[in-house]
Amino acid sequence: MTTHYDRPNAAARAFNVVIRQLAEAGISIAGTRALQVRGRKSGAPHRVVVNVLRVDGTDYLVSPRGNTQWARNARAAGAVEMGPRWRRTPVALTEVDDDAKPELLKSYLDRWYWEVKGHIAGLTPESSTDELRAAAPQIPVFALAR
Repeated sequence: MTTHYDRPNAAARAFNVVIRQLAEAGISIAGTRALQVRGRKSGAPHRVVVNVLRVDGTDYLVSPRGNTQWARNARAAGAVEMGPRWRRTPVALTEVDDDAKPELLKSYLDRWYWEVKGHIAGLTPESSTDELRAAAPQIPVFALAR
């Protein structure tokens, strides 16, 4: 696992707050979902917006910016809460091995490249399997248990 983290600038953070508030109100924009995870040091709840990728009946969370705070907290907690404010549901998760990530990253890029271009380890929907495999250690991916 790498420590790569592409920090969002102030404009991206402000935009993410708006999208997160919509998701918390139950309004999804292009598949966004509200996620809450307990801080690994403080224990305080942290809220972010994520895209949930469904492949073969399994839901996945991808951290396109790398080893973000929410990804580190989720890894430590082993669970997150998802959904709007009034109906957050606890969900256990497990981190996906790097060998299984290329197919998932390809699906994620096919759906959300327009949103994450520029901060997903230089990948595009046209990236080769070798390029996806090389970038996999930089991009945390979690399978959600239902």
